[in-house]
Formats: sequence, structure tokens, C-alpha cells
Amino acid sequence: MDSINIHKGLDDVVIKETTLSYIDGEAGKLYYVGYPIEDLAEHSSYEEVCFLLLYQRLPTQREFREFSATLTSERELPREFDNFIKTVPRNAPMMDVLKMCVDFLALYDEELQVHEPGANIRKAIRLTAKIPTAIARAYRHKAGLPEIRPLEDLSHAANFLYMVTGEKPDSLASKIMDVSFILHAEHELPASSTAALVVASTLSDLYSAISAGIGALKGPLHGGANERALEMLLSIGNPEKASEYVKKVLSSGGKIMGFGHRVYKSYDPRARILKRYLEMLCQRKGDYRLLEIANWVEDAVRAELVGKPVFPNIDLYSGAVFHMLGMSTELFTPLFAAARTIGWSSHVIEYWMNNRLIRPRAHYLGPEPRKYVPLELRHE
Repeated sequence: MDSINIHKGLDDVVIKETTLSYIDGEAGKLYYVGYPIEDLAEHSSYEEVCFLLLYQRLPTQREFREFSATLTSERELPREFDNFIKTVPRNAPMMDVLKMCVDFLALYDEELQVHEPGANIRKAIRLTAKIPTAIARAYRHKAGLPEIRPLEDLSHAANFLYMVTGEKPDSLASKIMDVSFILHAEHELPASSTAALVVASTLSDLYSAISAGIGALKGPLHGGANERALEMLLSIGNPEKASEYVKKVLSSGGKIMGFGHRVYKSYDPRARILKRYLEMLCQRKGDYRLLEIANWVEDAVRAELVGKPVFPNIDLYSGAVFHMLGMSTELFTPLFAAARTIGWSSHVIEYWMNNRLIRPRAHYLGPEPRKYVPLELRHE
């Protein structure tokens, strides 16, 4: 066969045009619809970012109030959900439960099969609003805790933290959770967004696309990386042991969790932002252990990999932030999914505007054509 160039992992293969986000990997910059992530994290809110991604512009004050009210009004789940979640084994992994929840919610959306732009936006809003409630309800069922219903006077992100922990967050915790949702809302085309697009390109429904995104996000090389980064920090335990740990892992060919990125060749801007909020949490709690360990690991990795474009990514600090906010590690990746639902949905809606079935090819390396021998003629 003719020589062919295989892009393993689809590296640098462009499959769509987008107005949603832009990553400047060399400079370590991230933009949502042209706005720097630093400005959005500092001044915006997750609700406003959702509007931005769906409509590719910032809302007016009236539009923001109406959009936020719609998101809030869609938080509740169908009455049948309570009976459904009670059938789920308490030891089931949360991401598998979340996929089931999304598929269940699809059955109760009257616009499930309506492929009209307005209906797609309404479904995206419903999914974005309901998934955090479903995660909280499923988590508390698994933990044997009473359910907590959403509160209308809390923001989208603060309400999620309240529903999983049972405690109304203060202003700092609310801000940090809101920033975390913003930072996880969109990031061009990682594996999960691509998986959602593959499903959507068949003209399947939005819920199926989001379920596919969740399935891809579950993997430890994607959404599950923040859990492993926290486990690393906790296992090191002492900042002075960081250098020894890094040398041992790298010398054995292992990977330091929370470092490196397929696109960023410099410091992940989201990591810088979360690192600052981790410092605030540590200061409030008077406990700097995780921050100090992360800093020492960062220094050790840079010292061992001098000249290589390996820098901290968002996972190094997000797990530590969630941990200090009182969240169980099994909620880290579901939180990622809850925040990214708006990004997945926006990409799908954008792709449907000029849809083409995604159908790649494989390079065949098997035997040359050969003659089939009937079973009765094959002998030992």
C-alpha cells in the first residue's frame, strides 16, 4: 500500500472551525470567544460564561438576569429520578452513574428528538442546570446521606457545592467554585469534546453526545487526572520528600500527574489561576501543606526536565482546591463534567450548523487477500 501519514492520537488534525475558544499553547493563553480566561475568572460568572458560549457574546443586564433565572428554574429533576437513583448500587463509580443519569433525563425531555437551533439551546440549558443536581443526588445516595434540594438564592456553582457538602458556602468558597466551573467550561477539542462531536455528527441527540463526552472524560488521562494528582500530593505527604519522589518516578519512566499537556508548551493559565485561589484557601484554613508540596513538586519537575516544555496543568491544583473545599475525590471528575456540559453542548450545536458525519479511516496492516477454506476441509 502507498505510504500514509498516520496522526496518532489525531495530533494537530483539525476537524472543525469554532468561535468558542482558542488556545495559544506556546504563550500559555486561553480565550473564550475572544475573552482572556484571566478576565473571565476575575470578573465574570459561570452563568455569564454559559451565555457567552451559547450565543458567542456577553449578555446585557436584562439578558443575564433572564438567563440566570432560567438556569435556576431548570435545576430540579423529574419526580421519577428519586426512584431511579435508589436502584443504583452504592459502590458504582460516580462517572458511570452520571452517564446513567444523563440517559435517564433524556427520557423526560420532550424536545429530545427536535433538531432545531432554539430547541438545542434549551436542551443545553436544561442539561447544564440538571446535571449538577443529579450528581449531588447520586453522590448523597451512594454515601447514605439525605438528599439536599437546590436553593434558588445560590449561584450555579455555589449551589452545587452546597448540594454535595450540605453546607452553604461562604463568599470565598462560592467564588472559588464559580472560578473552577469557569475554568472547566470549555477547552477546544480534548478527547471528551471530540467524542461528543463524533456522536453528534451522526445526528443523534444532544443527550447521547453529552453521555459520550462523560464516558471519555472518565479516563484517568483526561478528567480523572485531578484525582491522581491529589493522590500524589497526599502520598508525598511532606514537601521535603517531593524531590525524591519526582526523581524516582521519572527515572522509572513514569509520569508526574498534573504536568504536561498536549497543547500547552508553557504554563497552563488555568493552573496559575487555581494556584492563587489555593493560596487563599490555605491562608484561611491555616494549612499550607498541599500548596507547599505542590510547589516543591513543581520545582523538582522543572529541575529534572530542564529545557523540556513540561509545565503544571490545571490538574495539579484543581484536586487540591476541591479537597480543601470539603469535596470527596469521587466528585472531582463529575464536577469537571458538570462544568464542561456547556462546552460540549456549544460545540455540538456549532458543529450541527454545518454537519458532516465524522468517519476517519484506518491504515490496514493485515494479510493480503486470501482464499477462504470451508470448515469441513480444515484439518489438524
